[in-house]
Amino acid sequence: MAALTKTDFNFTGQTSVYHGKVREVYSIKNDVLVMIASDRISAFDVVLPKGIPYKGQVLNQIAEHFLDATASIVPNWKLASPDPVVTIGKRAEPFKVEMVIRGYLSGHAAREYKAGKRMLCGVPMPEGMKENDRFPEPIITPSTKAEQGLHDEDISREDILRKHIVDEADYIQLEKYTRALFAKGTEMAAARGLILVDTKYEFGKLEDGSIVLIDEIHTPDSSRYFYADGYAERQAKGEKQKQLSKEFVREWLIENGFQGKEGQTVPHMSEAFVTTVSARYIELFEQITGMQFVPADNSAIEQRIFENVERYLNQH
Repeated sequence: MAALTKTDFNFTGQTSVYHGKVREVYSIKNDVLVMIASDRISAFDVVLPKGIPYKGQVLNQIAEHFLDATASIVPNWKLASPDPVVTIGKRAEPFKVEMVIRGYLSGHAAREYKAGKRMLCGVPMPEGMKENDRFPEPIITPSTKAEQGLHDEDISREDILRKHIVDEADYIQLEKYTRALFAKGTEMAAARGLILVDTKYEFGKLEDGSIVLIDEIHTPDSSRYFYADGYAERQAKGEKQKQLSKEFVREWLIENGFQGKEGQTVPHMSEAFVTTVSARYIELFEQITGMQFVPADNSAIEQRIFENVERYLNQH
C-alpha cells in the first residue's frame, strides 16, 4: 500500500505552497487554496517517520462529509473536492484563535481540573465533577493559534477582546457559529451511536468581510468521540471511556517510551503496525460517517492528484 508522505506540485496559477505537519496548502492566484491531506501522522507535535496509507483520504472525506452537512448552518470555505485527498476552497484570512468547545470534562480540561483549577479560559467549571462527566452546557475555551513549532495556548474571551485579537462583533459571531456547529455535530454523532466530546473549529474572513468555517471539521484528528453505548455504566464505575480518536497511536508511543520529550526516539513502526493504524482509520471513517470506505487507487497517487486538480483549475 502506497502512502503519500510529501507533495511538490506546480499547479497552473500557483503562487505559493505551505507545508504543514500533515497537510500541504497550495495557493492559486492568491484567491483559491488547494489543500492536500497527506498520509503523514503526527503525535506529541512530532511527525512520525512512516505514512499511514489512506489516512489522508479518511480525514479529507470525513471533513468533506461534515462541511457539506453543516453548510446551511455555517458558511464554509469549500468549493470542491476533485480528488479523495484534496479540498479546494476560497482563501480567507484566518482568525488568530481556534474555537475549542467542550461538552465533557476530558483531555486538557480534565487535567486542569485534576490540578485544582476551576476556571478554564475564564470559564468556570462546576465543583464535584469527575473526568469525562458532561458539563451542564458546552463551554467554549479558545486557544491562540501558535506559530509553527509552538504549542497553542489557552486564552479567555476577555483577553481576546482586550488585546484586539478579534473584534467584539466578529467574536460574538464566532461563538454563535461554534455552538451551532457543535449542536449539529452532536446530533450527527448521536445518530451513529457516538458522543461528540470536544472539538475545535477554525474560521477566516473573506474579502467581502463575511466569516466562514475553514480547515477540517469533526475529524478524529480535531475531535474526541466516545461510544454512547455503555457510557453511563463506565462513568458510574469510574472506568475509562471507549474512545474513537487517534488516542490509540499516542498510547502505543507511550508504551514504547516516547512522549515527544527531548532525547526520546520514535519507536520503530513495523509494517504490521502501520497496517493496523490504517485499518483503524478506515474503521473511524465508517463509524463516524455511516458510509462504506472506498479506497482510492493509490498506484500512481501523485499523478492522480495532479491530474484531478489541474482538471478542476482549468474548468474554473
